[in-house]
Amino acid sequence: MPGDFFTKKLTDQQGYDDFCQLLVTICGIVLGGNKQYLVSSRLDNLMDEHGIESLAELVSHLKNRPGSPIYTAVVDAMTTNETSWFRDSYPYEFLTEALLPQAITENKSLRIWSAASSSGQEAYSISIMVEEFLRHKQSTLKPVNIVATDISQAILNNAKEGVFHKMSLDRGMSLARINHHFELDGESWKINDEIKKRITFREFNLLTSYASLGTFDVIFCRNVLIYFSVETKKNILARIASTLNPKGYLILGGAESIANYTESFDVVRLKSGLVYQLK
Repeated sequence: MPGDFFTKKLTDQQGYDDFCQLLVTICGIVLGGNKQYLVSSRLDNLMDEHGIESLAELVSHLKNRPGSPIYTAVVDAMTTNETSWFRDSYPYEFLTEALLPQAITENKSLRIWSAASSSGQEAYSISIMVEEFLRHKQSTLKPVNIVATDISQAILNNAKEGVFHKMSLDRGMSLARINHHFELDGESWKINDEIKKRITFREFNLLTSYASLGTFDVIFCRNVLIYFSVETKKNILARIASTLNPKGYLILGGAESIANYTESFDVVRLKSGLVYQLK
């Protein structure tokens, strides 16, 4: 019975511990010792579909079949895909008030990385701000290229489509922007091509080598580090530092800090937040 299956997973402590350790290895996420309900709620139906009766059996499947459909499905289920449009205001104000004017003055292009971009709201928000800046300033600007990455191929496939339900757009997108940057597509809204063209979506695990990404002027890595261990945070921040161009910027979530994890950045204080500049 489904209820019995759900209870079995909740009480399988050794299976839960093994799964947590494997999840750290796969994608660096640290669940802690009291998230059995979260695991069960996200994996219950998936395990049922594949006839897997315990977390111990699931761990065995994942270890023996990396890259399999169930492996991918578990990663998709366990990685957080919560996001919104223009989350906080200061990163976008910094972009339009400092970074883009500087790029015009120096006649240079910009490469921006939206790490752990989920379903694309952050990357699309950045591109919308670029579009609105150019329209308002009536200025020319060398290309702004945005690379949006996520560990979940399924969520990236959705992001590439650029199609959003109205309920999703209500989380931070004004009606004026909806009308200007989207077209009605059935019961959903599709973002315009001029916004999409700046963005390249690609699958990427933050625990792997960053060499294939190239270098960036700005990296958005927001509300991501909170899911990692101290050592993994240090490792990711070191890799980010090596991926930034000289004097490049790192933008974290409003409640995140690099204190105690790296000394590679100076703090730049803004009116309503702060960003980090590579020393």
